[in-house]
Amino acid sequence: MSKIITDEKIIDEVLFRGVEDVIEKEHLKNALLSKKQLRIKFGVDPTAPDLHLGHSVPLRKLKQFQDLGHKVVLIIGDFTAKIGDPTGRNEMRKPLTDKEIKKNMENYLEHAEKILDLKKVEVHYNSEWFLKEGVETMFQLSMAGSIQQILRRSDFKKRIKEGNDITLTETLYPLFQGYDSVKIKADVEIGGTDQLFNLLMGRRVQRHYNMPEQDILTTPLLEGTDGVKKMSKSIGNYISIGEKPFSIFEKVMLIQDFQIEKYFLLCTEATQNEIKKISERLKSGENPRDIKLELAETIVGIYHSKKAGEKAKEEFIKVFSKKEIPTDVEEYKLSKKEISLAELLAETKLAKSKSDARRLIEQGGVKINDEVHKDTKENVVLFKGGEIIQVGKRRFLKIKI
Repeated sequence: MSKIITDEKIIDEVLFRGVEDVIEKEHLKNALLSKKQLRIKFGVDPTAPDLHLGHSVPLRKLKQFQDLGHKVVLIIGDFTAKIGDPTGRNEMRKPLTDKEIKKNMENYLEHAEKILDLKKVEVHYNSEWFLKEGVETMFQLSMAGSIQQILRRSDFKKRIKEGNDITLTETLYPLFQGYDSVKIKADVEIGGTDQLFNLLMGRRVQRHYNMPEQDILTTPLLEGTDGVKKMSKSIGNYISIGEKPFSIFEKVMLIQDFQIEKYFLLCTEATQNEIKKISERLKSGENPRDIKLELAETIVGIYHSKKAGEKAKEEFIKVFSKKEIPTDVEEYKLSKKEISLAELLAETKLAKSKSDARRLIEQGGVKINDEVHKDTKENVVLFKGGEIIQVGKRRFLKIKI
């Protein structure tokens, strides 16, 4: 067992930095000051591929508990992903197949390892118990909550008001998440502020099974690159922690200026004093772009290396300040030499569809070897290989025959 660190100053940092709420704070602090190793739970449903910076906020908090010597328990919700967490949804999620779930979670542990020491992490897939324990367990579990309590949650009330259906499986989701806490004997569960209802249900379910109730720690939600909605794969405002250095760098540069301090606080190791100085620099009128360059370099350094962060910064300045072509351009193998430009853009995902591609071409947003192509009727382009296609300011692709 790891040595338990009980330094009060470090514990206060864990309980206050980047934390929205703790239930019960005194109880948890006293538990951390004791010599007992706590079991710290975090669950994630593989409803989409990749973990992003939004996931990194609670994962980084888990790492702090791990550094104190406590046992991190990671739950991959391969069973609950079939339902999908209804939190914040105004309609039911599209049900996922086993194949889709398996594909989605391929990189989860690889990405989590960029933050946690996986050798010291206990990993469970909740299908371990839900697929084995059968109807009797579901029957017992359903008695842990009440319909009134479930329907009081704000997102369900909103759906009822708008006349949108709520399925019975969605009402059971919080109980399923709570049962995970029973199975792994969680002392603490961590989640974003939007998870508070589900985390509290975990306490209720544990109480139903005559277990000590877990303490809860919630972390702030990280808004995505649009600065409005929480980071989400489905919205497209996310930054995956598994992306290549330059991709992470340029996406961090897209965040809104008012997000800079929050990203330093939740996504880096910057001290409170360093964040205070960043705030002062912004208020003094310093160009936010220069501070974002530092932020992007730091975040790339965390998930790749310091050298990768420096190189990504050089590349970004080269592409967006000096208007040069990137050094490392993704290649695309073309099976035929002649193809319509709109078809190629759609095929390579540089455009969402052929109609989107035609719109981009018409607006002058497409270049081949730095030459603008504006003719949407340009049906066929003859490629020799080696051509660089540029869409907008940020997307480049090298053709290989």
